[in-house]
Amino acid sequence: MTNADLAPIGTPRLATLDDVGELSALITLSIRQLIGAYLDAARVEASHEIMGLDTQLIEDGTYFVVASRDRIAGCGGWSRRATMFGGNHSSGRSTRMLDPATEPARVRAMYTHPEFARRGIGTRILGACAAAAAAEGFGMLELVATVAGEPLYAVNGFSVVERIEVPTTSGVTVPCARMRRPVSIGARRESLARKGS
Repeated sequence: MTNADLAPIGTPRLATLDDVGELSALITLSIRQLIGAYLDAARVEASHEIMGLDTQLIEDGTYFVVASRDRIAGCGGWSRRATMFGGNHSSGRSTRMLDPATEPARVRAMYTHPEFARRGIGTRILGACAAAAAAEGFGMLELVATVAGEPLYAVNGFSVVERIEVPTTSGVTVPCARMRRPVSIGARRESLARKGS
């Protein structure tokens, strides 16, 4: 048992641009170790091209961090924009605003520090994302899951819509799954209660 196993886990808070350095290091470590448990070295390296921190989420006020003592233990967010996945450096990003009446909100850039894996951090962040998306009128969530993240999403009610191989400039593809779930009734009730108060 490590100190991380015993450290208390906080509640999600919105990330700020001051968090970027620590978030970037956490994301790199998460890709190497957690995704590295599922994919070979070439695909892990290629994953860095299609994953990473998108500071647009921070600027939009839709990106959360969960801390343990003085360290960020995990991060993730949601988006009202069309981009499905990727970091600042990734190609094909779109700033188009989604229509909550007809399109699902995106869950984006979910990462956990390996020392804090399987402690409920991802589930806490997904709950915060669902509540915030529901407050803006979204009825559905959609994401692109890595092989390492898919079990978390499945436990939290997401179903696979399609399996995809995401191409990279190295010629190596990265296996992912597009997944969806309705915004929960609990999240809708919570957002309505906040609006009424």
